[in-house]
Amino acid sequence: MALVDEVRAANEAYAGQFTKGDLPLPPGRKFAVVACMDARLDPAKALGLQEGDAHVIRNAGGRAAEALRSLAISQQLLGTNAVIIVHHTDCGMLTFDNATMHGICQERLGVDASDIDFLPFADLEQSVRDDIEVIRSSPLIPDSVDVYGFVYDVQTGRLQEVA
Repeated sequence: MALVDEVRAANEAYAGQFTKGDLPLPPGRKFAVVACMDARLDPAKALGLQEGDAHVIRNAGGRAAEALRSLAISQQLLGTNAVIIVHHTDCGMLTFDNATMHGICQERLGVDASDIDFLPFADLEQSVRDDIEVIRSSPLIPDSVDVYGFVYDVQTGRLQEVA
Protein backbone atom coordinates (compact mmCIF):
# COMPACT_ATOMS: atom_id res chain seq x y z
CA MET A 1 0.00 0.00 0.00
CA ALA A 2 1.36 3.42 -0.91
CA LEU A 3 2.07 5.90 1.87
CA VAL A 4 -0.76 8.22 0.84
CA ASP A 5 -3.21 5.30 0.84
CA GLU A 6 -2.12 4.41 4.38
CA VAL A 7 -2.66 8.01 5.45
CA ARG A 8 -6.11 8.12 3.82
CA ALA A 9 -7.15 4.87 5.51
CA ALA A 10 -5.88 6.02 8.90
CA ASN A 11 -7.75 9.30 8.56
CA GLU A 12 -10.95 7.55 7.57
CA ALA A 13 -10.74 5.41 10.72
CA TYR A 14 -9.95 8.49 12.85
CA ALA A 15 -12.77 10.55 11.36
CA GLY A 16 -15.21 7.68 11.89
CA GLN A 17 -14.69 7.94 15.65
CA PHE A 18 -14.09 11.70 15.86
CA THR A 19 -16.10 13.45 18.60
CA LYS A 20 -14.18 16.68 19.19
CA GLY A 21 -15.57 18.92 16.46
CA ASP A 22 -16.98 21.36 19.00
CA LEU A 23 -13.68 22.40 20.62
CA PRO A 24 -13.22 26.19 20.80
CA LEU A 25 -10.56 27.90 18.68
CA PRO A 26 -8.41 29.25 21.56
CA PRO A 27 -6.40 26.57 23.36
CA GLY A 28 -8.09 25.65 26.62
CA ARG A 29 -4.95 25.61 28.75
CA LYS A 30 -3.72 28.91 27.28
CA PHE A 31 -0.17 27.95 26.43
CA ALA A 32 1.96 27.17 23.41
CA VAL A 33 4.67 24.57 22.98
CA VAL A 34 7.68 24.99 20.73
CA ALA A 35 9.15 21.53 20.13
CA CYS A 36 11.48 19.74 17.78
CA MET A 37 9.97 17.92 14.83
CA ASP A 38 11.84 14.71 15.72
CA ALA A 39 9.55 11.72 15.26
CA ARG A 40 10.64 10.23 18.61
CA LEU A 41 9.06 13.13 20.48
CA ASP A 42 5.28 13.27 20.79
CA PRO A 43 4.67 16.57 22.60
CA ALA A 44 1.04 15.76 23.35
CA LYS A 45 1.91 12.51 25.09
CA ALA A 46 5.05 13.84 26.80
CA LEU A 47 3.19 16.86 28.19
CA GLY A 48 -0.17 15.21 28.90
CA LEU A 49 -2.07 17.20 26.27
CA GLN A 50 -5.40 16.48 24.62
CA GLU A 51 -6.83 18.10 21.50
CA GLY A 52 -7.76 21.66 22.27
CA ASP A 53 -5.32 22.10 25.20
CA ALA A 54 -2.39 23.98 23.64
CA HIS A 55 -0.81 25.18 20.44
CA VAL A 56 2.06 22.91 19.41
CA ILE A 57 4.58 24.51 17.06
CA ARG A 58 7.20 22.16 15.67
CA ASN A 59 10.33 22.75 13.65
CA ALA A 60 13.85 21.36 13.31
CA GLY A 61 15.42 21.73 16.74
CA GLY A 62 12.34 23.34 18.28
CA ARG A 63 13.92 26.72 17.65
CA ALA A 64 12.15 29.78 19.02
CA ALA A 65 13.44 32.19 16.36
CA GLU A 66 11.58 30.20 13.71
CA ALA A 67 8.43 30.06 15.87
CA LEU A 68 8.07 33.76 16.75
CA ARG A 69 5.47 34.45 14.06
CA SER A 70 3.28 31.61 15.29
CA LEU A 71 3.78 32.58 18.95
CA ALA A 72 2.72 36.17 18.28
CA ILE A 73 -0.48 34.93 16.61
CA SER A 74 -1.04 32.41 19.41
CA GLN A 75 -0.81 35.10 22.06
CA GLN A 76 -2.25 38.18 20.42
CA LEU A 77 -5.17 36.54 18.63
CA LEU A 78 -5.82 33.35 20.58
CA GLY A 79 -5.01 34.23 24.19
CA THR A 80 -2.06 32.07 25.17
CA ASN A 81 0.03 33.44 28.02
CA ALA A 82 2.87 30.93 28.43
CA VAL A 83 5.39 29.10 26.27
CA ILE A 84 7.06 25.76 26.88
CA ILE A 85 10.18 25.01 24.83
CA VAL A 86 11.09 21.35 24.35
CA HIS A 87 14.41 20.27 22.86
CA HIS A 88 15.62 16.67 23.17
CA THR A 89 18.60 14.40 23.61
CA ASP A 90 20.26 12.88 20.55
CA CYS A 91 19.03 15.76 18.38
CA GLY A 92 20.17 15.93 14.79
CA MET A 93 20.74 19.67 15.18
CA LEU A 94 23.83 18.77 17.24
CA THR A 95 25.39 16.96 14.28
CA PHE A 96 26.10 19.76 11.81
CA ASP A 97 26.87 23.45 11.47
CA ASN A 98 25.64 26.05 9.02
CA ALA A 99 28.62 25.61 6.70
CA THR A 100 27.89 21.89 6.40
CA MET A 101 24.23 22.49 5.55
CA HIS A 102 25.14 25.24 3.09
CA GLY A 103 27.52 22.82 1.36
CA ILE A 104 24.86 20.07 1.22
CA CYS A 105 22.34 22.43 -0.35
CA GLN A 106 24.89 23.54 -2.93
CA GLU A 107 26.11 20.02 -3.74
CA ARG A 108 22.79 18.17 -3.81
CA LEU A 109 20.38 20.88 -4.91
CA GLY A 110 22.58 23.37 -6.73
CA VAL A 111 21.23 26.07 -4.41
CA ASP A 112 23.19 28.79 -2.66
CA ALA A 113 21.68 28.73 0.84
CA SER A 114 24.50 30.72 2.45
CA ASP A 115 22.05 33.40 3.56
CA ILE A 116 20.06 30.90 5.66
CA ASP A 117 20.77 30.26 9.33
CA PHE A 118 19.68 26.66 9.85
CA LEU A 119 19.90 27.28 13.62
CA PRO A 120 22.10 24.31 14.58
CA PHE A 121 23.58 24.13 18.05
CA ALA A 122 26.53 22.50 19.79
CA ASP A 123 25.20 22.53 23.38
CA LEU A 124 21.73 21.12 24.06
CA GLU A 125 20.95 22.85 27.36
CA GLN A 126 22.41 26.13 26.13
CA SER A 127 20.17 25.94 23.07
CA VAL A 128 17.16 25.84 25.39
CA ARG A 129 18.46 28.82 27.38
CA ASP A 130 19.13 30.67 24.11
CA ASP A 131 15.58 30.02 22.92
CA ILE A 132 14.12 31.19 26.23
CA GLU A 133 16.06 34.42 25.74
CA VAL A 134 14.90 34.77 22.12
CA ILE A 135 11.30 34.67 23.30
CA ARG A 136 11.80 36.89 26.35
CA SER A 137 13.68 39.53 24.34
CA SER A 138 11.35 39.60 21.35
CA PRO A 139 9.18 42.71 20.99
CA LEU A 140 6.46 40.37 19.66
CA ILE A 141 6.17 38.60 23.02
CA PRO A 142 4.89 40.57 26.04
CA ASP A 143 6.98 40.53 29.23
CA SER A 144 4.00 39.01 31.04
CA VAL A 145 4.35 35.73 29.11
CA ASP A 146 5.85 32.91 31.18
CA VAL A 147 8.54 30.93 29.35
CA TYR A 148 9.81 27.51 30.43
CA GLY A 149 12.42 25.27 28.86
CA PHE A 150 12.93 21.52 28.95
CA VAL A 151 15.07 18.78 27.48
CA TYR A 152 13.17 15.61 26.64
CA ASP A 153 15.17 12.40 26.99
CA VAL A 154 14.43 10.19 23.99
CA GLN A 155 15.61 7.12 25.92
CA THR A 156 13.45 7.55 29.04
CA GLY A 157 10.63 9.89 27.98
CA ARG A 158 11.42 12.21 30.91
CA LEU A 159 11.55 15.97 30.80
CA GLN A 160 14.36 17.83 32.54
CA GLU A 161 13.77 21.52 33.20
CA VAL A 162 16.51 23.85 32.04
CA ALA A 163 17.09 27.00 34.06
